[in-house]
Amino acid sequence: MRFVWAVVAFVLATVLIGAGIAQRTIFMGPSEQRMELSIDESAPFVLVDADVLAAHDGLQTLLVRGDGDIFVAYGRTADMEAWLADAEYTHVTLTDEAEPKSTAVDAQQAPAEGGETAGRNPAGSDLWLDSFSETDSLVAGLELTEGLSVLIARDGVQPAPTDILISWPLDTRTPFAGPLMAAGGLLLLVGLVLYVLAIRHQRRGRGPRRKGTGPLPETQPIGIDEVHAAEAIDGGMPASDAQGRRGTDGGPESGAEPGRAQRSTGARRLAVGLPALALTAVLATGCSAESWPQFGGDTPSPTPTPTVVAPEDQKPPVVTQKQGQRIVSEIAETVAQADTDLDIDLAATRLTGAALEGRRTEYTLRSKIAEREGALTAPRDKVKVLLPEATDSWPRTVMVLTVSENDDTVPPVLLTMTQADPWADYKIAEMADMPASSEFPDVAPAWLGATRVPTESPFLSLPPAELAAAFADFVDAGDKSEYAGSFDEMAQQLAQTVRDSRAAVVQGLKDKNADKTSKAAFDMTAADADPLAMATLDSGAVVAVSVLDSETITPTSKDAVIRIGDNEEAKVLTGAKESAKGFQTTYSIQLFFAVPAQGSNEQIRLLAYHQDLLSVKVIK
Repeated sequence: MRFVWAVVAFVLATVLIGAGIAQRTIFMGPSEQRMELSIDESAPFVLVDADVLAAHDGLQTLLVRGDGDIFVAYGRTADMEAWLADAEYTHVTLTDEAEPKSTAVDAQQAPAEGGETAGRNPAGSDLWLDSFSETDSLVAGLELTEGLSVLIARDGVQPAPTDILISWPLDTRTPFAGPLMAAGGLLLLVGLVLYVLAIRHQRRGRGPRRKGTGPLPETQPIGIDEVHAAEAIDGGMPASDAQGRRGTDGGPESGAEPGRAQRSTGARRLAVGLPALALTAVLATGCSAESWPQFGGDTPSPTPTPTVVAPEDQKPPVVTQKQGQRIVSEIAETVAQADTDLDIDLAATRLTGAALEGRRTEYTLRSKIAEREGALTAPRDKVKVLLPEATDSWPRTVMVLTVSENDDTVPPVLLTMTQADPWADYKIAEMADMPASSEFPDVAPAWLGATRVPTESPFLSLPPAELAAAFADFVDAGDKSEYAGSFDEMAQQLAQTVRDSRAAVVQGLKDKNADKTSKAAFDMTAADADPLAMATLDSGAVVAVSVLDSETITPTSKDAVIRIGDNEEAKVLTGAKESAKGFQTTYSIQLFFAVPAQGSNEQIRLLAYHQDLLSVKVIK
């Protein structure tokens, strides 16, 4: 019966192991689902709509083939359509039957003033969330959600590649393959054990089965045995061995070892069974996680509930965290190169407004004054706080706090950057060092974005449009200013520093006995640039403004002449040594304030500031 159960175990083991292997081989379906995009007409750009990418569940793998350079970028659908508004392109959408369809789209508007339409290269645009470029063939793994599209092109002039394939992974998990092979291996082991037990039982049952002892016949001595025994003794052979080598009457010569053949047969059978069991164990243990049940794998892990909820009409942020870091890094690299080469044209590709004008003067001075050295204020390498504007129109603004990733002693740099239109790069407009004692207010996360506060907003303790003029009045009038109690200690210290520098100029005139023939006048005014205000979580705003601080030295009599003396900066910027009407020096100060909400008892806090020499002019 043991043999029967052993055979049954072997058969079941074979069935289970075979079923497990078949699930991973002949019964396994395709690993991905593909969709080939048909492009009817060639154009410099191909826009693959978000619906096409979401035709099936799962991550998308994009394969683009074609001779030459291939460029692929993805971003918000609305942004890409705005970028393509003045160009011809092929739009790939999805029909009601879930089939791709290509449509030729003509230019919808004329290019922006000074912009280029034909031949605009999409590579390097700040508008893309991410981009890829290869030669002849490009494979990109994507994880695009609703509202994102893909742009395919070459250089904006040549027709875009038309051999485009999108694939989505299919579920090829076989969670029962592993258990089936493991169960088959276990049954194979059971069958082997039963087989060995059956062999052992059979061996024990083959011994002599004696009946009861009966009367024995009378025996007579046989002479020949005695003779053989004697010969064996004479020849040195034991008598027992001699008897063991008798003829058929005494048993065969090989009958002395009847169990050796049986043991050899059992060992051979075991040697066949053990490799089969080992092979099954290897197959079962070598299966990947897809061959085993994943308990609890479909249960979503708990995620923290966000403390900020986006309003229903909230627009998307203009940049993401990753996109913002990439843009800031590119700006920092460009500005660093411009500072090294003193190339104002290169700096103008990434700077504008007060930040650019300060660099313009500084480059002029450094090209003429050899000892004028030192690092200029520039973006740090790591974005700590990204506050993008939540909008779908242009111009767009982002406020960024950057820090040094490797040097804690370097002060953070707070900056604003703007994008004028879909085809423009982001440029820094204001940039200032942030003291260590300053604390940045709580703002919305980058994935949500922030609302840009109107310059005339009545919901702040001071409208952004009045902030620069208020600080200028506080510097000029001191405690007599109506805004004397509106600013915090850091702002008061900065205002006092400006007053002290003015007093030093007046004292310098006295020390040179020039105070009787000349006089100094000072005035601080708001710059022409509009302030930038981004809302904070406490209903306040971070406001960036610029002020102009002018210093004018004029003669007090017609016979007096104002000489520059050892002022190297004035010599370089004016090209003169003296003037009968005097000189005017203008400084630009970029300021970042945290302005509380209307009705708050908090003061306006100074977050960061930076001063540049803007110009020195001869009064005419």
